[in-house]
Amino acid sequence: MRAGLAICVALILAGFVVRSSTHAQTAAPRARGAAWAPHRTPWGDPDFQGVFSNGDEYTTPLERPDALAGRRLEDITGQELLDVRRAQLAAVIDALPGGRVRGPDAWWVQNLNVANSRQAWLVVDPADGKIPALTPDGQRRAARRVRSSFVGGPFDGPEDFSLLDRCISRSVPGSMIPVMYGNTYQIMQAPGLVVITYEIIHEARVITLDGRPHVGRGIRQHMGDARGRWEGTTLVVDTTNFSDAAAYRGANAATLHIVERFTRPAPERLAWTATIEDPATWTTPWTIGMTLTADPQPVLAYDCHEGNYGLKNILSAARAADR
Repeated sequence: MRAGLAICVALILAGFVVRSSTHAQTAAPRARGAAWAPHRTPWGDPDFQGVFSNGDEYTTPLERPDALAGRRLEDITGQELLDVRRAQLAAVIDALPGGRVRGPDAWWVQNLNVANSRQAWLVVDPADGKIPALTPDGQRRAARRVRSSFVGGPFDGPEDFSLLDRCISRSVPGSMIPVMYGNTYQIMQAPGLVVITYEIIHEARVITLDGRPHVGRGIRQHMGDARGRWEGTTLVVDTTNFSDAAAYRGANAATLHIVERFTRPAPERLAWTATIEDPATWTTPWTIGMTLTADPQPVLAYDCHEGNYGLKNILSAARAADR
């Protein structure tokens, strides 16, 4: 019900997109040589509305590859970055079940343009591009996750599968990390509100900007409880109160805290970072980031069913194996 209400709110707010777009088109032209700044909505907030995509960052590894040890993100540019990204794409394709994709199965590759990629990995802090070490408690939870993974089981009930397998949620920041397809996101605004609709799972995330506190600790949500504010022309989104099932990379839902920053450095670009802090899971906070590009295509409907079929078949096979 909560997800349905959020989507309804997003649809109601869609009327503001047209009004803000008209405002943007009539804004005064930028003086030659002046730094670009986002247009303003009729109520004065920076205008971030539109559809954006980061599909071209699919196959960008989360951490710095060992082959690039000692290198910095800002050092890998131009032709070297293009060569690195092409190699990463080839490695992902070769690792798919059954080997290299052939024929019509290659449609998703044809729609990627790794030349648009701006980075060789996604962890931007720490500087070594690596996720910080796990705490002892984090190590224990990670070991339990491996034992009950999709690959190894046990498959005793729906709870043994991830929320994505069950077509329920990708949570935060997972919803912004690109996968094979469907990497589009629509941002809509109204006075005191920002709504982000994610194509995958089609969740609509309602972010309030009125300074209200987070909900009580006893209330847990798969997408967490988001509170936003403006710092200049940067949208800062503070999210807590995650559910245990949705906490990112097996974090402790009670202590997980994620701060996202959205900036719009150019009309066709949206820069995004997410700082993940959980002292019960990682020894230090860490940050991932990437750039999204304005996309003329709308966010499409997402009718998730693959996990539902897989869920039934894997569970029935497990029961047959038990017998």
